[in-house]
Amino acid sequence: MRIALGVEYNGAAFCGWQLQEAGVRTVQGCVEEALSKVANHPVVATCAGRTDKGVHALSQIIHIDVTAQRSMRSWVLGGNVNLPNDIGFLWAQEVDEQFHARFSARGRSYRYIILNRMVRPALLINKVAWDYRALDVERMQTAGNFLLGTHDFTSYRAVGCQAKQPVRTISRLSVTRQADYVIIEVSANAFLHHMVRNIAGVLMTIGCGEQAPEWAKAVLEARDRTAGGVTAPASGLYFQSVLYPEPYMFPQAVVPVL
Repeated sequence: MRIALGVEYNGAAFCGWQLQEAGVRTVQGCVEEALSKVANHPVVATCAGRTDKGVHALSQIIHIDVTAQRSMRSWVLGGNVNLPNDIGFLWAQEVDEQFHARFSARGRSYRYIILNRMVRPALLINKVAWDYRALDVERMQTAGNFLLGTHDFTSYRAVGCQAKQPVRTISRLSVTRQADYVIIEVSANAFLHHMVRNIAGVLMTIGCGEQAPEWAKAVLEARDRTAGGVTAPASGLYFQSVLYPEPYMFPQAVVPVL
């Protein structure tokens, strides 16, 4: 049986999603350990998109292959009993063998949250990015519009990115303000390593007035990572949702109210 599950996690205390050597705390390691206890046999979890150290997820999608017969409720509640408090299963759903959490995905969405005020966060430490400079969301949105569509995003990916090619298609990029919070939402067919964090870094530089909105386009056209400036911190980044074709209609993530 193949089962898809929705997973939320606070990535602050994890070294990313991907399983690493013994002793390194990863989301995948904790998820597989918990589900293996429910299944009573080893379980391997495949995710829709790997997240880096310190990055969070509102609804990461995974799939597992199991021989154990359990109810969907048992996979969720039994799994959660065996998980640490900073990870939780949201739902479970049986899927056919053609479904693949990563390769069946048609798009992914990320949310980047910036606390924009003079003083640093205390309650939301490691859950948001912080910028004391006044950010103009209209300038940031104008800049973001230059990134819509299909482009070579070499300037917006990490130097060590292992993707075979840098062309991606951004279908949506919005910048909004909610009181002291500036929220960047980006949807694309796929993302490169550090792509959203590098976009956020460029938009923040433009938002504070250090660069004109057109700089986002100039960085894009340079096709050179060194043209893009600072990579925004991982603490503000959330893996938000995944778009799949029918019949894979999964519950949507509930975005928390700040």
